[in-house]
Amino acid sequence: MSRPTPPLDDSPGDEPDVARPRASGASGAVRALIVDDEPLLRTHLAHHLARLWPELEIAGEARNGREAVDLAVQLQPDVVFLDVHMPGMNGVEAARLMGTDVQIVFVTAYEQYAVAAFEQGAIDYLVKPFDVERLGESVARLRRRIAERRRMRVGEGGLGQVTSVAGDAAEAGEVPGALGKLPAGDLDAVLSALAGELRRRAPAGDRLQWIRASVGQMIKLIPVDEVLYFRSDEKYTLVVWVGGEALIRKSIRELLDGLEPETFIQIHRSTIVNLRFVAQVIKGPNETAEVHLKGRNETLSVSRNHVHWFRQY
Repeated sequence: MSRPTPPLDDSPGDEPDVARPRASGASGAVRALIVDDEPLLRTHLAHHLARLWPELEIAGEARNGREAVDLAVQLQPDVVFLDVHMPGMNGVEAARLMGTDVQIVFVTAYEQYAVAAFEQGAIDYLVKPFDVERLGESVARLRRRIAERRRMRVGEGGLGQVTSVAGDAAEAGEVPGALGKLPAGDLDAVLSALAGELRRRAPAGDRLQWIRASVGQMIKLIPVDEVLYFRSDEKYTLVVWVGGEALIRKSIRELLDGLEPETFIQIHRSTIVNLRFVAQVIKGPNETAEVHLKGRNETLSVSRNHVHWFRQY
């Protein structure tokens, strides 16, 4: 098949707001990740955390759930302040992929989303606009729980019991049935239910339905459901769908924000794959892998920073 003609529209400028890890601080410091799609809110939270918890190291910032998961794998933070509502993958879906070793504090503008998981003591939360006193309560719980976890790890050779941020309230009898006391699968079930509710309430127009691409001298509308994968090549992104190939100027990051997060996943810094067309995943050396597609000869490389997507299968 001949290479598609590059699109005629102008390329967008560099994205001004991207995930960024920061330089590592002192050994043994408590590390935090701040995740919010609004830069001012990230800055506001970081400012108050610096006052309330001077020893805390802000290891990185992310603007959406996908970036948060990638940075959590890279930075191994102790705590993540995670916005619930973000473009693409929301905060609850991201929390499910971060495992049970990290303390999660959800930040939400909607009180009703706290009910399912938060009232059971599963995870701590802040409601926007949060006040400094409420943030101080969360910080106090976090410091106690992280200190306790580290003591347990030392005492048990590095294998401490997984507990929740809100566990202190549960132990005091303030929160019945705290999920920090239940098996990890039950906590995942609560997060799964909350994630489903968020998706049901999301506006219908939030997801991409069509990809507009230049194919020769024609403009083609490609149904997103028929796309096998996207792969960027310098300033263009190759779209491979069941009917052919085309080039577009949307970046991988822009595409991720509009794609269904449970169907399209990033497997490499330059590649997104549609899970519906994955035939098998074969593990490779150094925590890498290869994706084999249904009815296709080519394989797609999975980098070590993204192989975590397949550990749950």
